[in-house]
Amino acid sequence: MTRVPAVLAALRERLAAASPSAALDAELLVAHVIGDGRSAVAADPARMLAPEELFALESLARRRLAGEPVAYLTGRREFWSLELEVTPDVLVPRPETELVVERVLRAIAGIERPSVLDLGTGSGAIALAVARERPDAVVTATDTSVAALAVARRNAARFELRNLRFVEGSWFDPLPGARFHVIASNPPYVAAADPALDALAHEPRHALVAGADGLAAIASIVTAGPAHLEPAGALVVEHGASQGAAVRALCAAAGLAAVATRADLAGHERVTEGTRLR
Repeated sequence: MTRVPAVLAALRERLAAASPSAALDAELLVAHVIGDGRSAVAADPARMLAPEELFALESLARRRLAGEPVAYLTGRREFWSLELEVTPDVLVPRPETELVVERVLRAIAGIERPSVLDLGTGSGAIALAVARERPDAVVTATDTSVAALAVARRNAARFELRNLRFVEGSWFDPLPGARFHVIASNPPYVAAADPALDALAHEPRHALVAGADGLAAIASIVTAGPAHLEPAGALVVEHGASQGAAVRALCAAAGLAAVATRADLAGHERVTEGTRLR
C-alpha cells in the first residue's frame, strides 16, 4: 500500500470529502512530499514512499481536510507559468487573475518602457508576470503588508527580475504625484458578511474583505486612479462576478472613458478597465 499509485488512490478518496479537486490535490501533495514534480510521480508507479514520507503526507492530508489551501501546504502556486512562493501572508493566486495580466499587456503593447503599477501586490503575481513578459517595463508594486512584500521580493529575486520595485503603503499613498501608463489591481472585493468567506478562512482577511458591499477598496482605487494615470493610460481592476455594473459606474463617475468589463474563462464578469482621456 506504499507504492505511489495506491497512495494516490487512497488520498484522492479521502480528500474528495473536502475538495472539488481531490485528484489534483493528491498529486501535488505526494509530489511535494517526495520532492519531485507531478510528471515524475506519474512516470514512476513503482516508487515506494518511505515511512517518514507517509507520516508527512498524513499531516498534510489532515490540514487539507481542515480546509487549508494546497498552496499553503506546499508553499508554491503556479501563476502565468511562474511557480510562485506562497505563504499564509498572501492570497493564493487564482487563474482568473491572469486575465488582469492579459489586459495589462494589451494596454502597454506598443509603448516603449511602459510604467505599470500593481496595487496590493500580495505574492507579486501580477507585477512579476508583467515584468517577466515585458523586460523593458518599469513595474512598481505596493502593499500595506510588510510580510506580503517580503514574499513578493523573494519571488522577484528567484526569477531574477530587476525591472520592478516594491513599496510599502496603502494604494497610492506612498506614490504622491507619480503617474503610470497602466494601473492594475486585484484588491479586496468580498463583502464582510459574504458566506463565501467560510471557505477562505485560512487566507488573510484584510486581502479579501472590503466593507459591507465589497466595493470599498475598488472605490478608493477608481476614484484616485485617474490622477495617477498618464494621458490615455488605463486602469485595470479585478472584482467579483456580480460587481461588474457597480465597478463600471464607479469608473464612469471618475471620468474614465471606454469603460468595459471582461469575462473570465468561466464566463463571469471579472475585470473592468477604463482609460484616462487627457
